[in-house]
Amino acid sequence: MKSHPKIIDRIIDAIGQSQSICVAGHVRPDGDCIGSQVGLSLALRKQGKDVACWNEDVVPQKYAFMDPAHLVEKPSKPREFDLLICTDCASFERLGSVGAAAQRKSLINIDHHESNTRYGDLNWISKREASTGELIFRLLQAAHWPITPAIADCLFTAVSTDTGSFQYATTKPLTYHTAGELVKLGAHVETICHEVYQSFSLSRVRLLKHVYNHFHLAHHDQIAYLWLKKKDFVRTGADRSDTEGLIDHIRAIEPVVVAVVFEEAEPELTRISLRSKSSRVDVNQIASQFGGGGHIAAAGARVAGRPLSIQRRVIAAIKKALDSAH
Repeated sequence: MKSHPKIIDRIIDAIGQSQSICVAGHVRPDGDCIGSQVGLSLALRKQGKDVACWNEDVVPQKYAFMDPAHLVEKPSKPREFDLLICTDCASFERLGSVGAAAQRKSLINIDHHESNTRYGDLNWISKREASTGELIFRLLQAAHWPITPAIADCLFTAVSTDTGSFQYATTKPLTYHTAGELVKLGAHVETICHEVYQSFSLSRVRLLKHVYNHFHLAHHDQIAYLWLKKKDFVRTGADRSDTEGLIDHIRAIEPVVVAVVFEEAEPELTRISLRSKSSRVDVNQIASQFGGGGHIAAAGARVAGRPLSIQRRVIAAIKKALDSAH
């Protein structure tokens, strides 16, 4: 039996003492968020718990296969729970409206983001893991709760998507081991790959066309950046969930070291997403300058102000990071 940190035992005890549990994830959920949320919710229901799985936003279409029973719901009114478990959520604010709606006696925070603010009563933050899905897998193993094929699908998707399909530098030997164990437990790799990587909506393809037609290069082609305005979504018929992974297309350009997407959230509010493919350029540090955070290779922030002023400030911060890396 592998050893595990005492925090897991404390989490298992807290779950054991709770009957009504809300499992929550961050706004604009990605594959790791949905996979961790739904996987944990399914496991808790099998333990006889009264479980709500809440997210401010709807499940992106390419992840809908993980939630055929529509467990993930947007809260319609506040509700009292014994326990709130937040998965893959680096700060309480990232829960959005769920934070206020899920009234609780206790809060458990399970995450792998280095920038996590440790806002829970119990905090299990392990940046060594490439995904929160790996932490949920370890939790279920330690608790000796059965991992069904449906749960395995969720956790494999979480691991696969947050490692860029096992391509990012965060991918460690243990990541492959976890993925292998999940396949043994019934994860349907072919189905997952089809749904996540090989089944794009026409609206997303139109948005991708916009990406290739409108990206810009700067600083000796080491920086690639792109704007997504509200009018671009109207023109392409895309929604916000169609943007996930778009940044990887400009990050993949050969001379590019850092990619950034500026997305208009409101007229004076811009969402920035940052990706780095050099261990010497930490985009978590860049994002933190603008009130955001994430990982060394992937981070983001929401910045108030005039769009062109934000663009100048962010590009300047990236240039400074690139120059100091040499």
